[in-house]
Amino acid sequence: MSYETATESQDLARARGSKKRTRIQAENEERILDAALEVFSRYGFRGATVDQIAEKAGMSKPNLLYYFRRKHDLYTAVLTRTLDMWLAPFGEMAEDGDPEAELTGYIRQKLEQSRDFPQESRLFIGEVLLGAPHLDGVLKTDLKSIVEEKAEVIRRWIRDGKLLDIDPVHLIFMIWATTQHYADFDAQIRSVLGRGVEDPATFRAASDTVIGILMRGILPTPK
Repeated sequence: MSYETATESQDLARARGSKKRTRIQAENEERILDAALEVFSRYGFRGATVDQIAEKAGMSKPNLLYYFRRKHDLYTAVLTRTLDMWLAPFGEMAEDGDPEAELTGYIRQKLEQSRDFPQESRLFIGEVLLGAPHLDGVLKTDLKSIVEEKAEVIRRWIRDGKLLDIDPVHLIFMIWATTQHYADFDAQIRSVLGRGVEDPATFRAASDTVIGILMRGILPTPK
């Protein structure tokens, strides 16, 4: 299954007139999206302007509009880039793999994403808290599809006796909620600990605790 359709479904005007992007086009798009992330994170969708994003990206407004025709397209592209990033390791979770190894690896990668991309996570959660007006279609198609696919993988592990009988979808929700907490509530974590998960010792403590508790709750007791 390809998750590039999330971006395509929003009718983005990336590299108009060319289905195959050049290296320069790809680099310019990423530069624009990085700038848009900063501007939207600071001003929100309503407060941000295309002029601000163009200035941040170091290019003219007409040049930016060659890649993205509207502010809505830019905003949606930033959000879907984050969603694609989150779904990539989830999509790699293999049915024929060891459940403990597969789930442990996925949880650790989600924690790493929260540590490395907190700005993306907070912008995304802000969109969801508003009812996902720009992403509703993507969440009900791409996201729903992969959750159903991976939930079935977990059900097979349960039927094979490799995991306890738990609800797969709510397990996925629990993983997302626990791991994304370290990005979305960074200020709260720092107020308590005096540091965030960019600190290696704090990250180890967080990952060991989250993985340990979650896995103990779903793995069968050895006989």
